Amino acid sequence: MGDALHLLGLARKAGRLQAGEEPAGALCRAGKAKLLLLAADAAGNTARRAERFTQAGNVPLVRLPFSKEELGRAVGRSNCALAALSDAGLAASLLKTLARDDPESYGAASQVAQSRAEKARRRQLEKRRHEKNVAQGKRGARAARPKADVDEHI
Repeated sequence: MGDALHLLGLARKAGRLQAGEEPAGALCRAGKAKLLLLAADAAGNTARRAERFTQAGNVPLVRLPFSKEELGRAVGRSNCALAALSDAGLAASLLKTLARDDPESYGAASQVAQSRAEKARRRQLEKRRHEKNVAQGKRGARAARPKADVDEHI
């Protein structure tokens, strides 16, 4: 379980994690959150708000096996009940780590997150290829070919 907390710390340092109810909710409402995390001992009101955030942003919600204090220490606070990840790859890695320790609770969510992360990675690669082609002046297969000059054939 220490590996999962370590990943959360890395996500925070990379700027891919928003800790706290308001920042996590804003990330969900903006549609940029990939995973919403809830501490094991979070209050009922916090859990209800988290449910609304997930509905607003179509984000999966995962209840972590960590207390608010453990989660807070991992993300650089005294305690934290709610956090959101904005990177699909980090979300998939976190769920994979959790599923390794508790496959019944996190196995299905891990598989869904892995497929979403792979899809995001493919989209990123396609975007990079397209940007490279545009920078080099290449055209796609369906692009219109320039017409030959009429004078060339005479």
